[in-house]
Amino acid sequence: MATLEEFHEDFLQSILTDADSRGLLQAQSFFEVVCEDLVSVGDMTSNYSPAEYIKKGMEVYGYDYDDDRKILTVLNHQFFQDESIQTFTRMQMEAKFNRLKTFLTRSVDGLYKDMEETSEAYSMAYNIYKYFQKRQLLRVRLMLLTDGKATRNLLELPSDILEGAALDFRVIDINYLHNIYESEAKSTISDIVVDLPCLKINDEENSYQSYLTVINGDHLVDIYEEHGQKLFEQNVRTFLQFKGNVNKGLKITIEHKPEMFFAYNNGITATASEIELGEDGHLKKIKNFQIVNGGQTTSAIYAAKRTSLIDVSKVSVQMKLSVVKDASKQDDFISKVAEYANTQNKINNSDFFSNSPFHKDMKEYSSRVYAPAIGGAQRRTKWFYERVRGEYLNSQAYLKTAEKNSFALENPKSQVVDKTLLSKTEIMWLRRPDVVSKGAQESFKKFAEDITELLEKDNLAITETYFKDAICRVILFRTTEKLVSAAAWYDGGYRAQTVAYSISYLSELVVTSGLQLNFDLIWEQQEIPFELIEMLKLITQQVYQKITHPATGYANISQWAKNSMCWEAVRNIDIDFPELDERLFIYREEKNYKIKESKDVKILEKAIDNQVFVLNVTNANWKMIFEHYRNYKGIRSLSNMQLGILEKMSIKQITLPSEKQAKILYQIYDTAREEGLNLN
Repeated sequence: MATLEEFHEDFLQSILTDADSRGLLQAQSFFEVVCEDLVSVGDMTSNYSPAEYIKKGMEVYGYDYDDDRKILTVLNHQFFQDESIQTFTRMQMEAKFNRLKTFLTRSVDGLYKDMEETSEAYSMAYNIYKYFQKRQLLRVRLMLLTDGKATRNLLELPSDILEGAALDFRVIDINYLHNIYESEAKSTISDIVVDLPCLKINDEENSYQSYLTVINGDHLVDIYEEHGQKLFEQNVRTFLQFKGNVNKGLKITIEHKPEMFFAYNNGITATASEIELGEDGHLKKIKNFQIVNGGQTTSAIYAAKRTSLIDVSKVSVQMKLSVVKDASKQDDFISKVAEYANTQNKINNSDFFSNSPFHKDMKEYSSRVYAPAIGGAQRRTKWFYERVRGEYLNSQAYLKTAEKNSFALENPKSQVVDKTLLSKTEIMWLRRPDVVSKGAQESFKKFAEDITELLEKDNLAITETYFKDAICRVILFRTTEKLVSAAAWYDGGYRAQTVAYSISYLSELVVTSGLQLNFDLIWEQQEIPFELIEMLKLITQQVYQKITHPATGYANISQWAKNSMCWEAVRNIDIDFPELDERLFIYREEKNYKIKESKDVKILEKAIDNQVFVLNVTNANWKMIFEHYRNYKGIRSLSNMQLGILEKMSIKQITLPSEKQAKILYQIYDTAREEGLNLN
C-alpha cells in the first residue's frame, strides 16, 4: 500500500488532471472527488448537491440530506493544492466553520428570499429553511474537506444545538481520505464498540470464524445512527421502505409483538475483519463491521423508532457474525454469503455486479489495447480501467523509479477511467440524463442493471469495439464539460445536468436518424472532431436554457432535472443544425458488421485463453479437484462426461486439451475455487 505522502502526491495529480480534462477549477474538482469518496463509504448520500455561495462572512460549497436518518450536512473546504502536506490549523478551521455556521443560521432565517431563484445556492438555502420549518432534522453536520492534515485533537470538536437539532463539527482530512483508499473494506471507518454475549461456532483451523449473538433494538438503532449506510456498503440490497409485505410485517411485529421479533425474523448476517473478546467472553469490538444480509431489518427497526416513534427496547435481533481475516478473500466471501443468504425479497443478478465478467473484460482490453499516437507523439498509450479505487496507484507500488516513469508514460493519469465515471457516461449515452442527475450511485445502479441484462442476452457483448466506444464516450463527456465551462452564455450552476442532458440529446438525435455516431473517428483522433464540437455548442446552450426554466410546479431546478418529464422537454428541443460532415456518422448495418467481427475475435481469444489457463494449472490441483467432485463434496455435481474429462486431466491422459475440453475444465476449476477449494 502507498504511504500517506505517496497517496497525497497521487491524489493531487488526480485532481489537477481531472480539472484540466474537464475544464473545472481545481478546487471544484477537489470538492467533487472528495464528495464522491464520502458517498462511496456512506458518509454522505447520493442526494448531495454542489452549490457554491460566498458572501461576506459566509462560505459554503454544497449540502447533503440523509432522509433516512434526518441528517443535514453542509459543506465547506480548504484546498491547499501544495506538493507537501500542509497542516490545517485551528485558526483556519474556526474561520471556515464560522462562515458555514453563519450561512446555516441565515438560511434558517429565510436567506433564500434574497437570492436568485435559478441558482443552485437558492435551492440549497430554500431546502435548509424547509427542513428546519418542518422539523425534519435530528442532526446537522458542518463538514470541512481538506487535502491538509488536521491534528487529531482538532478532528473531534464539541457539539452544539441549533433550533432543537444537534449540531456537529467534522473535518475530513488527507488522513481520512488515505484510509478510504487504503482498503476497499474501509476497516478503520466502520469499527463498532459493543458488549454482546456470543457463542463461537467453529475452530481456528477454518478460513473464517463464526459467532452467534443477540443485539437489542435500541443498540442497533444507535449503531445505524452513527454509521449509516457504511454498514451496508457490501450489502446487495437497499432498504425498500414499508412498501413490500415483508417490511409491513416487520413494522407490525416491532409495534405490536416486539418480544416475538426474535422468533419471527431471520436476523442479521454480518462480517468483520477482526473482533476483540473481553475476559467475560463477550464481544467488545467488531472491526470492519458489514451487514451483508439484514439491511431491511436494521433500517426497519431504525425507521420504527425514529420516524414512527415506536419503542424498540424489547426487540431482540439474532446476529450471525463471520470473521474473515484474509482481506484478499473478504470480497468473495461476502459476495457468496450475500448471494446465498438474501432470500427475503427478490434479488436481481445486477445486485452482484461487482463480480460481473464485465470488469474482467474491460480490464483485459484496458491492459492490451493501445490508443493511437497523436500530436506527433512517438509513444502509444493505454486507457487504464480502474475497477477498484487506488488500483492505478497500487499498480506502481513495487516498481522501481525507471519502471514507474515508464508506467506513467504508457498509462497517463489523464487516461484513467474508473467504473463510476464509466457508468455515468454510458447512462448518458443510453439517454437517461434524469438518472445521471440523481447522482453517481444511481447511475452506477442503472448501469449495473443494463449491463447485466445485456450479458444475460449475449455473453460476448463486451468486445474490443465496445471498450473503444466506451472510452470515446468518456472523451465526449470531458469535452462537453469543457465547452460548457468556457461558454460565454454559461453563468455558473447546473453544469453537470447540462452536460448529461446535452449528451443524451446528441444520442437521441443519432438514434432517431437511423445512423450511428462514428466512434472510430473519435478513437483514431483521441478527441472530438471540430464539426461535432460545433454541434455540441448549439446543443449545450439550448439544453441549458431548457433545464433552467422548469415546468410549472418545479421551482427547484435540481429536482426538476431528476424528473423524466425534464428529459421529455429536452428531447423535444428543435435545433436547426448546419450541414453536417458525413464522416461523423456511419450506417447502422456497418456498425453491426464490425460488432460481429469483434465477437468472432473474442470467441477465438477466449478459446486460446482457456487452453493456456488449463495447461498452467498444476497436476496436484487437478487431482484435488477430481477427488473433490468424485466424492460428491461439491455444491454442484458433475455429469459423467465432465467427471471423465477431469479424471483424464488429473492422470495426465490429456496432454493438449481441445477447445471444448479446455472450456469444460476451466469452468470446473472456477467452480471448485468458488466452493472454497484451496487452489494455488
